[in-house]
Amino acid sequence: MKYRNLGSSNLDVSMVCLGSMTWGVQNNQEDANDQIEYALDMGVNFIDTAELYATPPAAETYGKTESIIGNWIGKNQKKRESFILASKIAGPGFGYIRNGSPITANSVKLAVDSSLKRLQTDYIDLYQLHWPNRQNVHFGKHWPNQIRFSQTDANSQREQMLDILEGLQEAVTAGKIRHCGLSDDSPWGVQTYLELSKKHDLPRMVSIQNEFNLLHTKDWPYLIEQCIQEDIAYLAWSPLAGGLLSGKYINGARPVGSRWSMQQQNALFRDTKSCEYAVIALSQIAQIHGYTTAQLALAWCNSIDGVTSTIIGATTMDQLKENIAAFDKPFNEEVADEIGKILQEYPLPF
Repeated sequence: MKYRNLGSSNLDVSMVCLGSMTWGVQNNQEDANDQIEYALDMGVNFIDTAELYATPPAAETYGKTESIIGNWIGKNQKKRESFILASKIAGPGFGYIRNGSPITANSVKLAVDSSLKRLQTDYIDLYQLHWPNRQNVHFGKHWPNQIRFSQTDANSQREQMLDILEGLQEAVTAGKIRHCGLSDDSPWGVQTYLELSKKHDLPRMVSIQNEFNLLHTKDWPYLIEQCIQEDIAYLAWSPLAGGLLSGKYINGARPVGSRWSMQQQNALFRDTKSCEYAVIALSQIAQIHGYTTAQLALAWCNSIDGVTSTIIGATTMDQLKENIAAFDKPFNEEVADEIGKILQEYPLPF
């Protein structure tokens, strides 16, 4: 396992990050225990969760994933310092989470304390803003004019960001969190937080996690260049495009218990003909070069300059083993060139 620096922090994280959002719906406590133990044995030292999880999000499963991780930590306290634990505060929009209110300094305090209790730990290594208070371009909302940026009150957003940073500062000072990061944000969001942190001597964002995969490369090159130059770790979530890049949903298949067989908050926005054609073409490349389709997608993601860690998730141990093994697969120029041709043919399929 290789390790990379988490942005400007003093932490080194494995190039594989163990995602956890299925724990509590598709996976139970025993499944999660097995996944954590296996990942740690394979050298993974980075686990990502969120107060929102499990997914698909629902009031009855809110906080359940953190509780599952906390149950494991509670029985394995001596291992707590051996891995980097990341969690997130939910942004606005869910009525059962602080009445759907935006992120504020006060909500940071409430959320951090609640997460620590569920996680059965004294500190969170990386605490992230799950999505910004303003509208964002993720989850299929990246097409021109879907969001009117001209209607954003930038000064109001800066005031909210400053308030959030002050709340994060309080948590850092208290030793409850070590570092702060973003999720589902943009170059303007990153830059504004950096400017406010510098001006007011407040915690600096050390990372951002956004969707990044063979069907969704919009953060390359602009945001990723910024991350490299500003020493921000880039964490890729959904490297398999919600499971689509495993090939299991081709021809409308919906395996029982799979994510796409469940009701989705944002609908199946990745389910397009262009995506299916791209996955079929990628599957052919994978077969020729000795990968599974999922492994090809993960190895490609890991090969991208500027990607610090790739967040993987699995519902079975076989999937987890397959996914982690992908990062030891050789990835040469021939494979990269063949994938490049598919990217040119299907540059933005959803």
